[in-house]
Amino acid sequence: MKVLTYLLFCIFGILGFAFLELNKNTILGWIVWILVLGFAIYFHKTYFSLSWMKRIGFWIIFLVCLVVTVMISWPPVRNVKAVNVKNPEYTDIITISQGQLQGVLNEEHTVEVFAGIPYAKPPVGDLRWKEPQDAEGWDGVLQADTFAPMSMQLVNIPAYNSLAQIIGYHDYKISFDDNYRTPVSEDSLYLNIWKPATVEKNLPVLVYIHGGSLQTGQPWYEDYSGEGLAKEGVIVVNMGYRLGIFGFLAEEELQEESGNHTTGNYGLLDQIKALKWVQENISAFGGDPDNVTLAGESAGSACVSALCTSPEAGGLFQRAIGESSSVASAQPPHSFRLLEEALSSGKEIMQKYNCSSIEELRKVDAEKLVNEAYSQHHITIDGYVLKEMPYESYQKGICNEKQLLHGYNLKESGPFLLFDQTTMKNYAEKIHSYFGNYTDEVLKLYPAKTDEEAGAYWADIYSVIYFHYSHYCWNRMANLNDIPVYEYIFSKDNGRLGCWHSGEEVYCYGNIPVDSNLYDDADRKLAAVMTQYWANFCKYGNPNGENLPEWKINKDNQKIMEFNTVSGMSEDKYLALYTILDQLQGWNIGQ
Repeated sequence: MKVLTYLLFCIFGILGFAFLELNKNTILGWIVWILVLGFAIYFHKTYFSLSWMKRIGFWIIFLVCLVVTVMISWPPVRNVKAVNVKNPEYTDIITISQGQLQGVLNEEHTVEVFAGIPYAKPPVGDLRWKEPQDAEGWDGVLQADTFAPMSMQLVNIPAYNSLAQIIGYHDYKISFDDNYRTPVSEDSLYLNIWKPATVEKNLPVLVYIHGGSLQTGQPWYEDYSGEGLAKEGVIVVNMGYRLGIFGFLAEEELQEESGNHTTGNYGLLDQIKALKWVQENISAFGGDPDNVTLAGESAGSACVSALCTSPEAGGLFQRAIGESSSVASAQPPHSFRLLEEALSSGKEIMQKYNCSSIEELRKVDAEKLVNEAYSQHHITIDGYVLKEMPYESYQKGICNEKQLLHGYNLKESGPFLLFDQTTMKNYAEKIHSYFGNYTDEVLKLYPAKTDEEAGAYWADIYSVIYFHYSHYCWNRMANLNDIPVYEYIFSKDNGRLGCWHSGEEVYCYGNIPVDSNLYDDADRKLAAVMTQYWANFCKYGNPNGENLPEWKINKDNQKIMEFNTVSGMSEDKYLALYTILDQLQGWNIGQ
C-alpha cells in the first residue's frame, strides 16, 4: 500500500509540474507547487496513520492546492516584442504620413522591424462594422518595437495550445521565457514591416494576409515572419484585420447606413486599407509602391484570390501569391457565401441577441460576440468589394494580378482529419455525401480494399475537394486571361508539419529555425530554393533564377512544380478527380 501511495504521489507531483509548464504558468506556480510537495513529503508518515476518510480528504486538499497554485500563477497577458533580442538596437527615425517612428534591428543587424503601426482608426464603438477610417497621426516618435494585439477571436487556455503544438506540430520547447498569453482586441488594425537593413530604394514589397479560417490568427507568427524574405532584399508587410463576426457580419441596416452600400466584408476592406497605406507610405521604408505582391495562405489566400477581382483593390498590387486556398472555383469550398445567405445569417444574429437595431448590437460586449466566429467568417458578394463571384469576373477578364504564383500541399487534409475514422464501413458513404451521383466514378478512381486504403484515399479526396481543386480552377482562370502562372505542389516530409496544411510556409518565407532538429540538411536546402523563388517572383514576376530548377509556366493546366528533396516539374496527379468536380460544380469554361 505504501508503494502505491508513493507512486501516486510522484505521478500527481509530476502531472502538476507538467500542467504548469504546458499552461505557461509563471515561476510563482513552480515555487508554490514545490512548497506544497515539500510539505506533503514532510508529513508523509502522518498520512499512513490517518483513517481512510482523512486520507481521501488529504488527496482532495492536494488537488485543491494544485488548482490554487495554477490560478495564482496564471500567465499574464503580454504583447509580443518585434524581435527576440534583449535590449535591441533602434533604427533611424523614419517619417510617414502620420508622423515619425523607429523600429528595431534583428540580432544580426540585417533586418529592421517596425511593428504595431496603425493603418486605420480602431474599429470600436460606432466604428464597429463600418469601413475602416484613416488612422490618426501622433506627436513625437512612435516606438514601433512591439506587435499589436491579435484581432478579436476565441482563445484557448495555454495548455490546450501547447498540446496542439505537440500533437499537430511535434514541436515544443520547455522555457520560462514564454510564460504569458498574447492579447486579443477589437483594436487591432495595425501593420508590421520587415525591411533589409540597407539604404536601398525601390525595393520590391510583399504584403501578406495571414490565415486562420477568417476566425483566428495573428500577423507575427514565426513561420511566416517577414525576416527571411527581408534578408533576400524584399520588404514584407503584414497586418491584423477584423475576423469572425467583427469582420464578416452582413446585415441590412449596415448595408443601408454605408455610403458604399456594403456589408459583410469588413475584413477585406481592412486589407484594402492596408494596401492603400502601403501605396502612400512604403517609399519611406525604401519600398517601391509600383512593385507590390499580395500574398496569403489558407483563408489569407482565399482573400488574395477575392481581391484579385475586386475593383476596390485595382492598382494596389501587381502580382499575387496564393498558398492553399482560392475562391476562384464555381462553388468555392470554404470561407465564402452569397449575399442572401449572409444577410439571413445576420438576421439570426440580431434575433439571438434580442437587438432591434444595429446600434444595440454595437453595444453588445465583444467577449460575447466573439463566440459567433464559426457562423460569421465568410467572404461575401456585397456588390462593392466584390461585384460578383470571382469565377464570373475572371470570365469577363476582370482581374488585378499581372502574374500569379500559387499552389498547395500534398497532405492538406492532415490537421483536419487528425481524429477522423475512415474505414471500409463508411468510406463510400463519405464520398456519396459530397459527390452524390458521381460517387461510383470516384470509387473507380479510388477503389479502397482495406481500412488503411480507405483512410489514405479519403485524405487525398478531402485535400482535393477543399484545397487542390480550387487552385486548378485559379490556374485555368489565369490562363484564360493570359496571366503568366506558376503552380506548385509541396510534398516534402519532415519531423514537424511535413506537407500538411501550412507546412510550406516555413520554407518559402525562409524561417526554418537554426537550432531546430525537426528539419535536416535537405529541408534547409529546399527552403533556400523556395525562398529564392518567392523573392524572385516579388522582384521580377518570374520565380526563376540562377542555379534554380526551371519552373515553367503552367500553360496547359497540367504541369506543376513539385517541391521535395529533388524539385522539378511534374504532372498534376489529380486531373481525373478534377474532371469529376468540374461536372459536379458546373464548370463551363474552356479547358
